[in-house]
Amino acid sequence: MAIIRQGNKADLPAALELIRELAIYEKAEHEVANTVEMMEKDGFGAQPVFGFIVAEEDGGEIIGMSMYYYRYSTWKGKRMYLEDLIVKEAKRGSGVGKLLFERTIEIGKETGCTGMMWQVLDWNEPAINFYKKYNTRMEDDWINCNLDF
Repeated sequence: MAIIRQGNKADLPAALELIRELAIYEKAEHEVANTVEMMEKDGFGAQPVFGFIVAEEDGGEIIGMSMYYYRYSTWKGKRMYLEDLIVKEAKRGSGVGKLLFERTIEIGKETGCTGMMWQVLDWNEPAINFYKKYNTRMEDDWINCNLDF
């Protein structure tokens, strides 16, 4: 079984590969503009804007990760935002996602968050079914907005 641990700088190339694998799954590989250098600056610079944990097999191979950051809700206070929960395709269904998700929840509680938010594509039934096991409230009355700079 995989061990879950905090991600570090040396894990960033593997993390970016997982991000690319997810983008391929979501049919959006062309949208990945992130680089290891950007991730190092943004995750390990003077003011880190994200954290991540990894699932590592006995041989040291990273087979999954959870990337998160904190946001603030005027209604709820400090919230954790789960940016991505990714498990290598060959390892899906093995319990690695459950380990990552539950550790992410623990980190949120340990850091004083009042809850966690994330998005899931409406066609990603395996992910939706996974999240439903946690009594996740899925909202359909909010519209996602994005503005690129």
